[in-house]
Amino acid sequence: MKKILLAFAAGFLLSLLIMDSASAIPAFARRYKLSCSTCHAPFPKLKAYGNDYAGSGFILQENEKERDYVTAGDDLLWLNKDFPMAVRFDAFAVYESDDAVKSDLQTPYGLKFLSGGALYKNIGYYFYFFMSETGEVAGIEDAYIHLNNIFGTHLDVMIGQFQTCDPLMKRELRLTFEDYWIYKIRPGRSYNNLTYDRGIMLSYDIAKTGTNIVGMIVNGNGKPEAQNSKMDRDQYKNYGIRILQSVTDAATIGGFYYYGKEAEYFSGGKAFNEITYYGPDVTIDAGSFGFTGQYLIRQDSNPVYYNLANDIQTSGIVAELVYSPRMDRSRWYLTALYNNITSDLDDLNLQDLDVDPLAYETATLSATFLLSRNFRIVGELTRDLGRNANRFVLGLNTAF
Repeated sequence: MKKILLAFAAGFLLSLLIMDSASAIPAFARRYKLSCSTCHAPFPKLKAYGNDYAGSGFILQENEKERDYVTAGDDLLWLNKDFPMAVRFDAFAVYESDDAVKSDLQTPYGLKFLSGGALYKNIGYYFYFFMSETGEVAGIEDAYIHLNNIFGTHLDVMIGQFQTCDPLMKRELRLTFEDYWIYKIRPGRSYNNLTYDRGIMLSYDIAKTGTNIVGMIVNGNGKPEAQNSKMDRDQYKNYGIRILQSVTDAATIGGFYYYGKEAEYFSGGKAFNEITYYGPDVTIDAGSFGFTGQYLIRQDSNPVYYNLANDIQTSGIVAELVYSPRMDRSRWYLTALYNNITSDLDDLNLQDLDVDPLAYETATLSATFLLSRNFRIVGELTRDLGRNANRFVLGLNTAF
């Protein structure tokens, strides 16, 4: 096993010495003739300008001209002259100390086809198709239409499929192989979490106070295949609101609240589970250091659809610190990530109900090096503090 680890390390060090420049750039950079570093530092992590661009529906208002589109003489038609498209490729070598399959070449781990851009002056779209995720076709994940500055106001509307945790911490843009776990957990037999869902998201900015308000209405059951032409498996809709407040130019604080209800149908009737999320978050951008922290509590009334005396509370922390020595011009980045999840469900004797434990605590240190603006190498060590186990990852991410 030491030979495997040495081979992984040698491969990582060798890749740092190959200073090749990739000429391929993703769709948005191609469209506007801008470097990837304009929006990312490093990709896929967005910096402030990239967040503003995404928040405008992937449209650079000052650069959009009718002559850049096919209008066919119709001032209500703006078709892209070239269909914007890009590909993202991720590959990893993984070693896990306590797994039966200790070493695993996940190459590729993921392969995505992406497209996005303007449909009209204040209308954008974005979607990607996961052609391969851990060896299987995952299908469509993000897919939405973005209406920007409706009626000349600061109101935006997104309609489609997205992650309900996106206003908090964007999982798809993280620099680590390790995930933000509090958004993914599903206590007991619940089919609800804060990842992908179908619905409507509204965002409103109050410029005078530096306040952003996001509201959402979603099905609340993820993105399963339609059943009897219905994408929602029950009659209930779930609702969320997130308020973000700028404290200084470098710091923001936020609060999130989410309420939903789900039903499970049995031959003798149906059972219900009411779900509530709430918690604060904070973001600090201090030059070379960027910190994001989230504390979230989830309460379920009946996540196992069994007679429980009390509500089940699950709490989680995710904290991420990113060091960029030269800020957005850096080629080296270090990321420290901490996950912690505890749940009342683990204290109950529910083995007969086939309920997975939720307790989870990890500490991760990840290093990123850019071979080019759209090609990065990752080396990562995660310590599972609950199981006293280690995971070592070497990988690459590229988009073109």
